[in-house]
Amino acid sequence: MRAWLLIFGVVLAIRIPFLWQPIQGDDVLYLTAAQHALIDPLHPHNFKIVSQGVEIDMRGFPHPPGNSWILAGLLALVGDVSEPVFHGAYTLFSLLAAGAAFSIARRFSKQPLFATLVFLATPAFVINGNSLESDLPFLAFWLSGMALWIDAVECRSKIRLIGSGLLLACVGLTSFQAVVLIPILWFYLWARNLKWLPAASVTLVPLLAVGGWQLFERLTTGGLPAAVLNQHFADYALQTLNNKAKSAVALTVHLGWMVFPLLTLLLRSRWDMILTAATAAAAAYFDASPLFWLPLACGVLILLRTPGDLFPRVWFLMFFAAALVIFFAGSARYLLPVALPLALLTVERIGERRWLLAAGIILQFGVSLTLAGANHAQWAFYKHVVEDLHAKLTANRRFVNAEMGLRFYAETGGALPLKRTQTLRDGDLIITSALTGHSPAPSGPSFLSVAERTLSFPIRLFALGSPSAYSTAANGFRAFDVASSPVDIVSVHTYRPLPPTLSFLSMNAREAERHILSGVYSLEGNGAWRWTSPKALFALKKPVQATPLQAVFRVAGQAGPRRVSILLDGAVVTEKHCDRDGLYTLESAPVLPLGGHAVVEMNVDPALRVTGDQRVLGVILVSIGFRSPV
Repeated sequence: MRAWLLIFGVVLAIRIPFLWQPIQGDDVLYLTAAQHALIDPLHPHNFKIVSQGVEIDMRGFPHPPGNSWILAGLLALVGDVSEPVFHGAYTLFSLLAAGAAFSIARRFSKQPLFATLVFLATPAFVINGNSLESDLPFLAFWLSGMALWIDAVECRSKIRLIGSGLLLACVGLTSFQAVVLIPILWFYLWARNLKWLPAASVTLVPLLAVGGWQLFERLTTGGLPAAVLNQHFADYALQTLNNKAKSAVALTVHLGWMVFPLLTLLLRSRWDMILTAATAAAAAYFDASPLFWLPLACGVLILLRTPGDLFPRVWFLMFFAAALVIFFAGSARYLLPVALPLALLTVERIGERRWLLAAGIILQFGVSLTLAGANHAQWAFYKHVVEDLHAKLTANRRFVNAEMGLRFYAETGGALPLKRTQTLRDGDLIITSALTGHSPAPSGPSFLSVAERTLSFPIRLFALGSPSAYSTAANGFRAFDVASSPVDIVSVHTYRPLPPTLSFLSMNAREAERHILSGVYSLEGNGAWRWTSPKALFALKKPVQATPLQAVFRVAGQAGPRRVSILLDGAVVTEKHCDRDGLYTLESAPVLPLGGHAVVEMNVDPALRVTGDQRVLGVILVSIGFRSPV
């Protein structure tokens, strides 16, 4: 009983200080899905959302709806997002995971309490347990379902087997990687020569849950979530070998930091130390920081030279191998399902040297809590920025060019997500994060700076130009980072359009930015042209007399035939069906704008999506405007 009290006491000790943790990471996506679930409970992901400035189909969200349903239930009970209430409720998942971990550890370790404490000290458990993402519910259902299933198998209890099946269904409805649990449980039956068909059948529940939800969505919404997700992967080129390789390195680094390096390196053989030194030396050639080469060397050592009980070892290796195949971002939280088997293997290797285990656990908790504190400071910064700028943000129409926590609090204050093709009006406000915005802070004479806030914090998990791979391996592979440069810069600008000075606009003109209202990307092709979106708007100076409206553009052949239309003051003045790639000149009859200046619109149908390019494209535009006859 004392061991149980200690374990639950430790969980509460690492959760209570963070009950007021601000909204962070992908919390905003889950909360948006939860809000939709209150309208359409059976289809919480059947809606469109603007992400990184582009409207996407949430049916392709890379998680089943389980966590969205949980948050929807909390919203229904509370009525609004309350950080302490929601985090307090999610603490139950931490308690469930800890209890299940101890139950499993008692079967596979002579020192189950120490194994459980090593598990609880894992950085990702401490840090990501303070979010509202699916990681902790998934881990809690995974471990509790496994614990009850093993207990049912050993006791031949059908009641417990049914209970484990319900928990395994929750695993499948919370995360797609639940299917990796099936071969792990099959191995348990094979290794112990247990032939009980009901138990083997129950292991398939996660797959049935995932497949059943996919089929239900296909029949009721017309779209298969896996197919939509696969299209997102293709559009953003996420599953490339390059991304997979980066993810593999980052996951190995995170693996080396899941237990404190002291516990990994001590009591090793001479050959182990030679392997570690060689790996560290090779890694230091690419990044001399010990935040990279030390955990990478430890991760390689764990993978290749960690003996122990067969089942925890196979569990650990199976999931890690699956992670290399499944994941592309290399986030530390992806490895939470191997935290317990790694803890079991570590405690078995250390043996009865409890003083060493205690020292490693204390040091690891120190590191994990420090990182959790830095994480809290970053997301609290965004909340405080929005509160500080509240008067400015409510005075006009406002947009947020950011994701994650800053987006959540800005939207709570009335801002809308900024689309890449957004048409701005005089007085519009734009709040931009240099870290999570899809575009840089607005610049040029039409944008006036209202405010700027900078976050500088020495320890960072996710920051501007940081090589930390804690959340993503896009910029580097360190377990975390220590630096003095800004973590993020949040700026607010107001839009004050200047009158157009040009009647004919070349895309490389010095004054181009003041004439482009929306839907046109940055210069390319050595500064000669720009891609448009399917809808682009321009403000042009009114010519003195009726003049032909002309556009020079190139059609790329990847999307097949397209229709290009030019509109003046909302009315079509010319259009053309472009059935092959090449350079086109589209020209209208002489026209004269109605107002003081011309608003010219260019529409392209259908749109073009290029693998690896997040933009929605139209045509390659060279020039547009009123072309006086020579």
